[in-house]
Amino acid sequence: MRIDGARVLITGASSGVGAATARAMAAAGSRLVLAGRDRQRLHAVAAETGGRAVVGDVTTDAPALAGQAAPVDVLVCNAGAGWAGAFAGMPLREVDELVAVNLTAPMELARLLLPGMIEERRGHVVFVSSIAGAVGVAGEAVYSAAKAGLVVFAEALRDELSEFPGIGVSVVFPGVVATPFFDRRGVPYDRRWPRPIPPERVARGIVTAIRRGRSECYVPGWLRFPARLRGAAPGAFHRLARLTG
Repeated sequence: MRIDGARVLITGASSGVGAATARAMAAAGSRLVLAGRDRQRLHAVAAETGGRAVVGDVTTDAPALAGQAAPVDVLVCNAGAGWAGAFAGMPLREVDELVAVNLTAPMELARLLLPGMIEERRGHVVFVSSIAGAVGVAGEAVYSAAKAGLVVFAEALRDELSEFPGIGVSVVFPGVVATPFFDRRGVPYDRRWPRPIPPERVARGIVTAIRRGRSECYVPGWLRFPARLRGAAPGAFHRLARLTG
């Protein structure tokens, strides 16, 4: 799909992957609508990229965000939240919050904006998942489950939309990204492997997925190997994960 001139809604656009994606899309000639909760940072990114800032929370303001953005050619569901720790000690409110941000909100935005794409017979939806949604990560059980749910939702949605070849659905699987994500969840990233990558690298993956119509994109690409190994040889995968954790 061509993205020059396309109208693009990016959630979680005030920092990290969302802000990097806004810059990449702007450089490619897209017209941007940027959604986020941090008013000051969001307006700064909008000023830098020539986009329009729409301040709101995807878990409570999805209808308003979609209404202000529509119609869109591309939806990038990037907003996310994390929580780290033993599941047995996780408060229910945190469970609800993670599922709402990482799974329910992207589904709701897609539900609201897809009719316009179907009417135009063109469009693209990108769901930013995580490698945790492909392999599961200890200490991040609910986050992993929500991101995995997003993957299966995207797969089913892609099949539903197969009668509209002009509409694409992509899932992007970033690895560990050097963003404020870990500061916000309150627990720093302390694993020896894999090493964090810059958000610009994920943004390039998102742009490539849209342009080339890719159903899945792992960033970095080698993450496809552990994801496939988990499915083909789960015992070997878990032994490797324990050695590298």
